[in-house]
Amino acid sequence: MRVKPPISQTYERSTDKFQYEIYLLGPCLLLGILCTEEYTIPEILWTTSIWLESVAIVPQLVLLQQMREVENLTSQFVATMGAYRAFYILNWIYRYFADDYVNWVGWVGGLVQTVLYADFFYYYARSKWYGGKLVLPVAT
Repeated sequence: MRVKPPISQTYERSTDKFQYEIYLLGPCLLLGILCTEEYTIPEILWTTSIWLESVAIVPQLVLLQQMREVENLTSQFVATMGAYRAFYILNWIYRYFADDYVNWVGWVGGLVQTVLYADFFYYYARSKWYGGKLVLPVAT
């Protein structure tokens, strides 16, 4: 995205300051090692990917919080990503009752991701309800 035109021409390096290497990759790798069911490379990487998926939206949310006013297409995208989590939750419930299947790493990671989206979705729903632009509160 940062390299290939025309998308690269819209990238603003000055606003993209989130240090995901420190705040996301490291902790997710550590959780992947600590929370895995088997200590094999594929299992550790899979567990790490579940934790990373749960927080992957954080840089986008931080950027949106800094910008405050969210463009319509961006808000639609983030809201759709949050809605897809709702379908995951329905799948977990179904698999629990149909197959007696529980994957606690996936459930906790999904819960974290759902909580992150819930805050955004609250402001998104309000903007749609009142017919205004999506404006996020100032980060404290």
